[in-house]
Amino acid sequence: MESIPYHNTPVLVVDDDEGLLLSIKATLVSAGLPEPALVSDSKRVMELVRNYNFELILLDLMMPYRNGMEILKEIKEEYPDIECVIVSAMDDVETAVKSMSIGASDYLVKPLNSEKLVVVVNRTLKKHDLQHELELFGGKKVFSDLKHPQAFAQMVAEDEAMALVFHQVEAVAGTHYSVVINGESGTGKEMLARVIHTLSNRADKPFYAVNMASFSKTIFEDEFFGHAKGAYTDAGSDRRGFFEAAHGGTLFLDEITELDPSLQAKLLRVIEERELYRLGSTEVRDVDVRLIAATNRDINEEILKGRFRADLFYRINMYNIVIPPLRERKKDILPLARHFISIHAGANNKRIDSIAPDLAERLLHYSFPGNVRELENMIAAGVLQETSKVLTLASIPGLLSYHGPERRKNVELLTLEELEKRHIERVLEITGGNRPKAAEILGINVSTVYRKIEKYNISNKI
Repeated sequence: MESIPYHNTPVLVVDDDEGLLLSIKATLVSAGLPEPALVSDSKRVMELVRNYNFELILLDLMMPYRNGMEILKEIKEEYPDIECVIVSAMDDVETAVKSMSIGASDYLVKPLNSEKLVVVVNRTLKKHDLQHELELFGGKKVFSDLKHPQAFAQMVAEDEAMALVFHQVEAVAGTHYSVVINGESGTGKEMLARVIHTLSNRADKPFYAVNMASFSKTIFEDEFFGHAKGAYTDAGSDRRGFFEAAHGGTLFLDEITELDPSLQAKLLRVIEERELYRLGSTEVRDVDVRLIAATNRDINEEILKGRFRADLFYRINMYNIVIPPLRERKKDILPLARHFISIHAGANNKRIDSIAPDLAERLLHYSFPGNVRELENMIAAGVLQETSKVLTLASIPGLLSYHGPERRKNVELLTLEELEKRHIERVLEITGGNRPKAAEILGINVSTVYRKIEKYNISNKI
């Protein structure tokens, strides 16, 4: 079976089950979505993809001739901007993760739920439009092109890598999308989440930031869903949870991968159903919350290890933003350092207005495993120690012992022969000139030691 609408459709559905193809078509058209192109022969898929401007492909996993994973890989290699959603009868974590690693944006399990299908297709098409808008002008993103630069006033940045991040924030902020922010600890994930909230149409509603690592199994439901009076011994009155408190606004779930797997299903249900029950209550309460999640871990790896649900990730990862670590955005290091000097010098009534050249050089070559947070702590400690108007290297003892690239770049480069000579001299010095002992340490014959001494004209005094 093959059916291509006369107009240019953005959706292609691939499945060897013709009945399912027609069912999907009816579901999408009745929901007001574009009529999809349909194909049941897996061998025809790539030709159609090359001849039509599809934005989204619903791809069956198990088909004759060519399987969906093989086709997915080929599509993403040739057309990485096309969104692909895997459709499969297998509710298998490993398969879901594999499809994600290749580039699938979602994973639906048969039998298909019509409402969920419509939601996934609708949001994936909007996601494609959003990405297209972001890339429309091409080239590097620059700070001067930002529409709302004032929203980023608290985030000091001059590196082009952060310009791209800021443009992504502006692109997604006005949507209803849930967002996942990836970044190492200390890169400013919560600050970025607050900017997204500020630029959204929910800005006048609450913003709640919650660290998921803080909640055990026993208190999770109470904290997030609330409880009714009398739900348990100490429940003396009704209490709202985070979802109700953030109603109409944004809920930021920091370190989402730290949430116990047994609790992830409860979170997923609320996200999908947009409703909850307080503990001890049978009254349904509507939930209108935008979710922004953050993690410093590789979620795909967490899913493979069974520590994070693939279906939860698909629900919260409508848009992904990656914050580069500080070591990868060198142009931000000194502006941030000056910013923190201004803050902490003012707080401590000190007049420090510049950075010593040797300290600046050391900062630029330091790896900052703790990122911006580590830099601020370093500067704060240095300001306390500094007695002059210039922040010096001596005020930050932690950097004095750093053996980074700036120390290695001035090391004398030696030939192999010179290196061998110096090593033999050092071993002879340690052994007090004892040739047999030196030979044992060097792993060579005594006669070879004598030849090397002669060859390199090593002093007989050793």
